[in-house]
Amino acid sequence: MENQRRIKGGTETAKPISPYSLSNIRLFLAFRVLFNARFYYPVFTILFLDFGLTLEQFALLNTVWALTIVLVEVPSGALADLIGRKRLLVATSALMIMEMSLLAFVPLGNARGIFIAFLANRILSGLAEAMASGADEALAYDTLVEHGLAGEWPKVLEVQMRAQNIGYIFAMTLGAAVYDPGLINRILGFLGLPGGISQQVSMRYPIYLTLLFSLLALAATLRMRDPLGPPERSGLHRPSVSIWEISRLTLQSGGWILRTPFALAIILFAMTFDHTLRMIVTLTSQYYRLIALPEASFGLLGSAVAVIGLFVPRIARIMTERFSPGKNAVVLGGSLLGILFLLTLFIPYLGLLPMMAVFIGLMLTSYFTSHYLNQITESHQRATVLSFKGLAFNAAYGFIGVVFAVLIQHFRGGQAALHPEWSALLIENQAFKAALGCFPWYLGLGLLLVSLLCLPKLYHQRPQKNLADGD
Repeated sequence: MENQRRIKGGTETAKPISPYSLSNIRLFLAFRVLFNARFYYPVFTILFLDFGLTLEQFALLNTVWALTIVLVEVPSGALADLIGRKRLLVATSALMIMEMSLLAFVPLGNARGIFIAFLANRILSGLAEAMASGADEALAYDTLVEHGLAGEWPKVLEVQMRAQNIGYIFAMTLGAAVYDPGLINRILGFLGLPGGISQQVSMRYPIYLTLLFSLLALAATLRMRDPLGPPERSGLHRPSVSIWEISRLTLQSGGWILRTPFALAIILFAMTFDHTLRMIVTLTSQYYRLIALPEASFGLLGSAVAVIGLFVPRIARIMTERFSPGKNAVVLGGSLLGILFLLTLFIPYLGLLPMMAVFIGLMLTSYFTSHYLNQITESHQRATVLSFKGLAFNAAYGFIGVVFAVLIQHFRGGQAALHPEWSALLIENQAFKAALGCFPWYLGLGLLLVSLLCLPKLYHQRPQKNLADGD
């Protein structure tokens, strides 16, 4: 589709506009950065512990977070398609403000009160994650469709991933720095200001910064607008919808996925890659310890991953332009199997390289999934379909978490029986290594099952062809 204008005697093709001249696209990029740049991420676990929670409570709270996402993911996508993506994104930003305010202002000293505050935080955070999932992409993609620029989505996606990684670098670096009371006091002393900042004070600084970003995210979403859609979305701005309408659209979109082999293949392949790699990423700090990396380097390594992420989107876009989805799935799957086998060797220092490759694989999976799924999904159900994707990803992530816990328990018992003279720490480390050694086989089996079902369909799908909205 080309932008045209009428002139005497016919039409003249106007100069194509840039997608970044569209307000919705700029606000989408800003929202992605502001929503995901969480300053407390580099100190996530110890933040919970410094507030007085136990490791068991930490695990329970994050289980509640994942469960909330699974329960709300798809209904929220249907709600976005029915009442408008802007409304849902405004609500998402408001939830982010509430979740961060709970941690920013909860009083210390009452263990029960702190746990309740963190429980509410995890529920609100899960709600916000689920409601943002799909709605922001659907709004941005439909904006491009409205202006005849659907073919520009890969480039927008590339810029979005780069911007998000820059925000991540900023948040990782600054968040870890302001959490350290020693550093804060040295800076205050250098400036000639009184110090005496304690850990109980500085541990809230990353939270305050994230709260500030949540307010900026709200400002960005309030300026968004729902793009004009096809006639079937004429009721988009209704103030309310019934549970029946949400259920109907949810079932309709789920049925469409099941009846569309390519859409089902995208979700199943991406789910297989995503939940396996995400579980490994969750375990990075323990892996780094076992390859002899100092703990002081963990924050720098997180920033290094974000720097690498600045270049991955360009590679991903080139792959989608030059290769079919099937070839990309084969290349990614084969590479990751080799990478995971290298990971299980736990090579001191050099073991960092396969872990960096795991992060790259996760970024490629995210790009491919967004590109291909938006390309084939019709506007009126785009947010719902993307929410089904999020549901599949998080349900699989919950499943592999249980699998990993069972493997750890199994190998811990086995190592204790074989080596009663070993310390508890040594047994724990060996059990971790043995459990991680199962991941290449787990991924291989998952890819085999999905390939037998889906791969022929992927090979017949041409790259860079918009099946839903045209170009």
